[in-house]
Amino acid sequence: MILAMVVIGGITRLTESGLSITEWKPLTGVIPPLTEADWEESFALYRQIPEYQLLNKGMSLADYKSIYWWEFIHRLWGRLIGIVFAVPLAIFLLRRRIGRELAPWLGLLLLFGALQGALGWYMVASGLSERTDVSQYRLAAHFGLAVALYAAVLWTALRLARPSPEEPHEGARLRPWLLGTLGLVALTMIAGAFVAGLNAGFLYNEFPWMGEGLVPSDYAHGEAGFWANAFENPAAAQLHHRILAGASLASILALWWKSRRLRLAPAGRAALAWFAAAALAQLALGILTLVLVVPIPIAALHQAGALMLLGCGLWALIELRAPTSLRERAPAY
Repeated sequence: MILAMVVIGGITRLTESGLSITEWKPLTGVIPPLTEADWEESFALYRQIPEYQLLNKGMSLADYKSIYWWEFIHRLWGRLIGIVFAVPLAIFLLRRRIGRELAPWLGLLLLFGALQGALGWYMVASGLSERTDVSQYRLAAHFGLAVALYAAVLWTALRLARPSPEEPHEGARLRPWLLGTLGLVALTMIAGAFVAGLNAGFLYNEFPWMGEGLVPSDYAHGEAGFWANAFENPAAAQLHHRILAGASLASILALWWKSRRLRLAPAGRAALAWFAAAALAQLALGILTLVLVVPIPIAALHQAGALMLLGCGLWALIELRAPTSLRERAPAY
């Protein structure tokens, strides 16, 4: 559900639907406009913000409804995730089915899920008064927390579901490298959020070139300092995303190649192979998204592919744990 939530959020961004609902009503917001008067009232609120006045002036009510529904589904799906997580959690806690060591962690995940909703509104609010779009910084923070929640929930499930290997293996030698690679993948994903926030995917729609070279001519645009340029210049944001993606792919493939020479459990070897395959698929989706000028279906697959790639890496990290016998002698493993 979290993966689907991220994809729905990406589609909401791509269809420019994110500012269609200008109020945050955590409880009553689950009910959409039901009458023509309700729709007119919602549309009137939208007509007051800069996005309508500067970009969509003259939009019909039918067109407004088409963007409204994407944002509504996005918000509703977030609420459903909370219910699907919180209700069983409460039941299992009351029935003492969850151990004391796990319960605080699950409560923390629920808290961060609620904070994600608040952060989503904080992001939307940045585009309601002076901008025609949301802040790329807030969008990256919103996306980053979604990725962190996805990773934390998946990691928790894998630790509970996947037994430690029984036979000795050499997977522990790869874990530091894998951890660093996962950090690089996460950084690449955040860089992709800045590409989305700056609409940088609509520039330099060729690969591997960017204009007349590998570095775009407007990489250092204006008088902004290096850090401001990196996060506010679309050309720089796209180049950085390309560089990080290439570094991630190289590290993943090198890790997989190294693993072929080590003694690993079958599940660990399979996880690393899927990690490498997912990286190649993600590269292909990224290039297609770029050269086809961000078609919504492929761009959404590219966003889902990023989470699947991260998930494969977490799976590999779980499978490369030390064997049970070693873990009993050295719990810090």
